Amino acid sequence: MAHFPSPFKTSKDLILASGSPRRQEFFRQLGLRFQVICCELDETPLAEESPQTYVARLALAKAHGVAREYPDAVVVGADTSVVFENEILGKPRDARHGLQMLRQLRGAAHEVVTGFAVVHGDKQQVQTVTSIVRFHDFTDAVLQAYVASGDGSDKAGGYGMQSGGAFLVREITGSFSNVIGLPMTELVQMLLGFEAIEPSCTS
Repeated sequence: MAHFPSPFKTSKDLILASGSPRRQEFFRQLGLRFQVICCELDETPLAEESPQTYVARLALAKAHGVAREYPDAVVVGADTSVVFENEILGKPRDARHGLQMLRQLRGAAHEVVTGFAVVHGDKQQVQTVTSIVRFHDFTDAVLQAYVASGDGSDKAGGYGMQSGGAFLVREITGSFSNVIGLPMTELVQMLLGFEAIEPSCTS
């Protein structure tokens, strides 16, 4: 397998406050040197809280929860929600619930909203990015087969765009990486602004 040089290098201690394998893989693809330190939170939405406010609040709380213990590091927190008709769809409780969510989403458009925050010392920045995802109108038999595979059992909305659930998606408007859990264009811009990373070119 060909090995290509990394596009970025890490300029400061960097912590990803997320146990998500997808987010960690994005960081590795950029060539970043980072630690993974998670912060446990109550993720119950507040009354009348919009999806955008919800994911931004959790992302910032995760980043601050780790930054309090590692004040010299640049800490990235993130949270992603699947939203259908302004309702946040969490992870399926069981197979029946997973099938119910996929039936809601099939043949229709829904939103994937990610909030991400960067905290370093007394400086913080938080942003939300929304992508629109449209599902194909598959039959119950197809949806049941996907649920039975177990691929979506631990994922918001009951499907994984980065894995076996990709076939469900007909169209994406907006950031593709956001649908997987982290809008990389916007995050790289933010990390550059914090001088946490820099291009690795030597010319």
